[in-house]
Amino acid sequence: MSFGTIVIIVVAVIVLFQLRSVLGRRTGNERPPFDPYSRPEPKPENSQPTREGNVVTLPGRREPVVIEGSAEDRYAVIDKVVPPDDPANRDLRRIRDADRNFDPAEFLQGAAIAYEMVLTAFAEGDRKTLRNLLSQEAFAGFDQAITEREKRGETMKSAFIGINEAKIVSGALKDREALITVRLVSQLITSLSDSAGRVIDGNPEAVVEVRDLWTFARDPRSRDPNWKVVETESADA
Repeated sequence: MSFGTIVIIVVAVIVLFQLRSVLGRRTGNERPPFDPYSRPEPKPENSQPTREGNVVTLPGRREPVVIEGSAEDRYAVIDKVVPPDDPANRDLRRIRDADRNFDPAEFLQGAAIAYEMVLTAFAEGDRKTLRNLLSQEAFAGFDQAITEREKRGETMKSAFIGINEAKIVSGALKDREALITVRLVSQLITSLSDSAGRVIDGNPEAVVEVRDLWTFARDPRSRDPNWKVVETESADA
């Protein structure tokens, strides 16, 4: 499959109550708001990730391939993204063995897209999109945070500036799931207003940095190419 076909979806989340658990640690103490952002235009098939509706679709699932040659040839796509001396390299090789189409570079492209989509949907209170992108447990956490925000009559606004870093930090095969954790560092402009329109958190004119660790999962033996975020946590600066 290749994280090349991804509906990357997202999070058995630990929601740090007022959004802190959903978005991770930020350098400016702002609570995250998010505004619609311009999503990248679809790239040619089997190239860059594209989106269809509320789904992130990475390069299409290829026909089964038989990997021949040396181990170096087989794991070349892994070594290009994660150095052989990095412990995560070994983890990704195991995932590559379970799914011969797995490509970490394509996976990271999809992870970045999913990350932006989830943050935007959360800020907008777009439960439909979140339900499609998150695991059941993760959605419950995001939904609770949105519900509490709505009860207080608060409004979140944000602009997604961009992602400074997307790095695979670990991987694993557990039971029937492949798990990959990604460190994501992004820049956002966020603010939270009360029912009267007064800004009570964040700054609508200041860019803040957000650092997160998101874990994505899928069954490498499944024909379903979609990954889902099963956990999020704050990343140390």
